[in-house]
Amino acid sequence: MQNGMHTDTERCVRAVQSKDARFDGWFFTAVLTTRIYCRPSCPVVPPKPENMTFYPSAAACQQAGFRACKRCRPDTSPGSPEWNQRADLVARAMRLIADGTVDREGVPGLAARLGYSTRQIERQLLAELGAGPLALARAQRAQTARLLIETTALPMAEIAFAAGFSSIRTFNDTVRDVFALSPSELRNRRPKTTVLTPGTLTLRLPFRAPLNPDNLFGHLAATAVPGVEEWRAGAYRRTLRLPYGHGIASLTPKSDHIACRLTLSDLRDLPVAISRCRRMLDLDADPVAVDDQLRTDPVLAPLVDKAPGRRVPRSVDEAEFAVRAVLGQQVSTAAARTHAARLVTAHGEPVDDPEGGLTHLFPSPEALAAVDPESLAMPRTRRTTFTTLVGQLADGTLHLGVESDWTETRAQLLSLPGFGPWTADVIAMRALGDPDAFLPTDLGIRRAAQELGLPSTPAALTARAAAWRPWRAYAVQYLWATDSHPINFLPV
Repeated sequence: MQNGMHTDTERCVRAVQSKDARFDGWFFTAVLTTRIYCRPSCPVVPPKPENMTFYPSAAACQQAGFRACKRCRPDTSPGSPEWNQRADLVARAMRLIADGTVDREGVPGLAARLGYSTRQIERQLLAELGAGPLALARAQRAQTARLLIETTALPMAEIAFAAGFSSIRTFNDTVRDVFALSPSELRNRRPKTTVLTPGTLTLRLPFRAPLNPDNLFGHLAATAVPGVEEWRAGAYRRTLRLPYGHGIASLTPKSDHIACRLTLSDLRDLPVAISRCRRMLDLDADPVAVDDQLRTDPVLAPLVDKAPGRRVPRSVDEAEFAVRAVLGQQVSTAAARTHAARLVTAHGEPVDDPEGGLTHLFPSPEALAAVDPESLAMPRTRRTTFTTLVGQLADGTLHLGVESDWTETRAQLLSLPGFGPWTADVIAMRALGDPDAFLPTDLGIRRAAQELGLPSTPAALTARAAAWRPWRAYAVQYLWATDSHPINFLPV
C-alpha cells in the first residue's frame, strides 16, 4: 500500500466490496447518493461503484459536505499508517495535529515548529489530504466531542470547552454537520448499560489486525519505572505529563481493541492522551505490509509466521525515553529501573492515583537539569552524558518531539558525549518512531543473529538487514523475541 491510495479507484472499490478492514484509515468512501462517508469495512451493502468517491481523510469528506456513517463510525478507525512510516513535512505535520498543536498554538504555531510558512503547509496538506490544518483539527475536535458525549455524563458546555470549541454554537453545529445528529441525540444513542465513573473515561483504541501483545506489553512491563508505570491485573498503567495537566492511562489488550481507561486532571488533554497512548502501542501500524516484507527473508519468515503482528513499543514522552536510555547504558534492566526510580522519587512531581500504585510524573528535563551532578550514582563519564542531555533538552538546544526529523535528530544525538549508535538508534526507534531504526550492536540482537545463522558482526548484519527496509525496527522485535534472557541495555 502506498500514499495516494484513494486515487486508485479500482483498488478502493475492491476493498469496499470485500469489506476489507485492513484498509480502514487508509482512505474513506463517500457515497454520492446518501452524502454519507464510511470506512472500507462498513457492514452495510456496498453502494454501486459509480456512486462511490474516495477521499484520503475524514476531514476531506467533511469538508466536501459528507456526514459520518452511523453504522461503521469512520471517525473511530485506526489512523493512517502513513504518518508513522514517513518523515516528510506532511507526515510530521499530521503527527503534530494529532498531538493537539493546532488547537493550542494555531496554524502559525504548527508552521513555526516545522520551520515552514503557513502557506507551504496548507498547500501540501491540501494537496495530499484534501483538507488544510484547520479542517483536520476540526475533524479531531468532533471526534473528541463524540467520545466525551458517549463516555461521560458531563454537561454539554463542559464537553464543548474540553473538546476545544470556541463556543457552544460552534460545538452544536460541528457535531450536527459531522454526525448528522445533535449532541443530545448522540448521547441518547449510547447503550443504556454504559457505566460512567466520574473523572474517568473508558474507551476502545482500535488497531489493524493482527496484533501480538506479548512483546509490546511485555517490554513495557519489564522496563516499568516504579511510581511512573506498573503492570497490574492484566493492564499496563502509567502517568502522563500533558499540555494542560497530567493523567493516568490504564491499557489492557483485548482481541480486537485495546481497552483504555484515562483519568485526566484537565479534559482538554483527552485527544493528546489518546494520541500518545496509540503512539506508544504503535496502533496505527500496518502489520500486514510489515510482515509481508519481513517474510521475504527465509530466516525471519518462521519467526513472523509463529507470532505475526509484532509492534514496536514506543513512548508517551520522547525526552523521558532519552533520559532512560542513558540511564540504561551498560547496565541491566533492573539497575536501569532502580536508577530511574531514584530520580522519580527525588525529582518527579507527585500525582494522586485513585487506584494507588502510581505516585509521580517522570521528572521534566528542567527539573533534572537542576540536579547536583555529584548526587548521581553513576560513573563520571555517564554523569557527563546525562547532564549534557538534560541540559540541552531543558534549554531547547535539543528538541525531541513527534515532528522531529529522524535523520537530523539522530545526527544531533550522536554529537553528544557518550552517545554511540546504540543509544541514538534506540531513541530513534522507541521515542521518535522511526520504523527503520536498527540496533546491530545490541547484545540481544547479536545473540539472536548468531542462533539463527545470520551474520553477527554489526557491519555484516546491517548489510543483510538491507532487505528488511523500511521495517528494520520491526525486525528487531522479532529478533529480540527469540531471546528468553532479560532485557539488557549494554551497548552505548
